[in-house]
Amino acid sequence: MSQPSWQPWQGKDESPSGPGRDGPVAGSWSGAHAPVARPWPGYAAPQPVGSAMLASHADRERAVDVLRAGYGEGRLEKSEFDKRVERAYGARTVGELALLVADLPLGPVPQPAPVTAVPRTFLPAPRPRANGKAVGAAVCGLLCVPTFGFTGIPAVILGHTARAEIERTGEGGDGLALTGLVFGWLSIAAWSILMTLVVAVGLASG
Repeated sequence: MSQPSWQPWQGKDESPSGPGRDGPVAGSWSGAHAPVARPWPGYAAPQPVGSAMLASHADRERAVDVLRAGYGEGRLEKSEFDKRVERAYGARTVGELALLVADLPLGPVPQPAPVTAVPRTFLPAPRPRANGKAVGAAVCGLLCVPTFGFTGIPAVILGHTARAEIERTGEGGDGLALTGLVFGWLSIAAWSILMTLVVAVGLASG
């Protein structure tokens, strides 16, 4: 009894390697071609260039960092974040990692800080510039002591002029002007008393 010769299968392939819900299979895996990872549901397929490169620990950590940033910004739900992190640590190729972060930015999006104007009530009041004549009046008033009052009259003149200008312009230095006036008037009063005594003594002796 002769054995029937082998004939190729002509009908529909119903074996597990035949067509199914995922479409026809191109062929069985061989050592020359690496299997393509199934994409994350709802996202684009990986790029063919470099997608089969084996992922390193640093690649996985970078992908997890991107996932953490997306979760922190509210782009991912907690359950989806946990699933993606689990798949990132179990990924074998760079293409699998690219699928997990394809719909996320590469880092946290910088948010501009709101600029709130500070009310003028809480701002420090600007210090007005000191009046120059007020400074001169104070200097002349202080020099009345070593000069025996000879700078008293300039101190008084500058002091009154400075106070008038300060009232008109709103400049600072009113205290300096008062210092010059006080020392100036004291020196003038001292010289007036001294001259009066000299005249009185002269009249009394003559």
